Amino acid sequence: MPTNRHLVALDLDGTLLTDQKEISTYTKSIVQQAMKEGHIVVIATGRPHRASISYYDQLGLDTPMVNFNGALIHHPTDHKWDVLHTPLPNRTAKKIIQTCYDFEVENIFAEIKDNMYLDRFDQQFLDIFTEPEQEDLITVGSLKNHLAEDPTSLLIHPKAHHVEELRKYLDDKHASIIEHRKWGVPWDIIEVVRKGINKAVGLKKIAHYYHIPVENIIAFGDEDNDLEMIEFAGVGVSMGNAIDELTKISNYQTKTNEEDGIGNFLADYLKLGSNPEISK
Repeated sequence: MPTNRHLVALDLDGTLLTDQKEISTYTKSIVQQAMKEGHIVVIATGRPHRASISYYDQLGLDTPMVNFNGALIHHPTDHKWDVLHTPLPNRTAKKIIQTCYDFEVENIFAEIKDNMYLDRFDQQFLDIFTEPEQEDLITVGSLKNHLAEDPTSLLIHPKAHHVEELRKYLDDKHASIIEHRKWGVPWDIIEVVRKGINKAVGLKKIAHYYHIPVENIIAFGDEDNDLEMIEFAGVGVSMGNAIDELTKISNYQTKTNEEDGIGNFLADYLKLGSNPEISK
């Protein structure tokens, strides 16, 4: 175990993954070299477990994972690990769903861990958020009727001209109970989770578990759901393709997700690039 062991937190989309949703060979080799030298690598993503586990396996991880932006913190290979699942109250979710109906949104997608609920059938939506082998996890139909448990998150696909109006309404009516973020996939999506939930919550729990001090936490991100994590980490790194708000609060900026930003930074910061097994 290195005396200066670091915890490395990797966002997926726009960060670890290229625009083709792949991990580049170079970045993968650098991340795995960091692991060989005793550093702890974790995935911290807005994605659910089912859409993250393939990348977890590709890297050969054996660590906890942060999903749903912190609403689910668990260990995929150690079921004795203390899982933290913090869903939305179902009553609040139903009020938000009714608001979405009033705004005549394009669709609403709810998730309870890996179980999925889609308000209206939409093949393009299913193609983006699910895999063919996951069809048995999907319930299609009115969420007001089918959603019986507290959801881990809600994804809202609003009409483009309603995005900011809907977000303001959520702030005005539900700010004490929920957090919401906007991202594109390829359309604008508003993600809703319980108040106080963000990736930094997961990072704190994992850092405590491994006894890693804050100054030895390296976190990479590109979007507004990475803000708290980048601000919390002793070494907050924004990608070259990150939003301006994230770049302003980060300690460092690296290259883009298309230019091996993570691999380049870790090779330099953790002095991994001199290893003869690694070549760019």
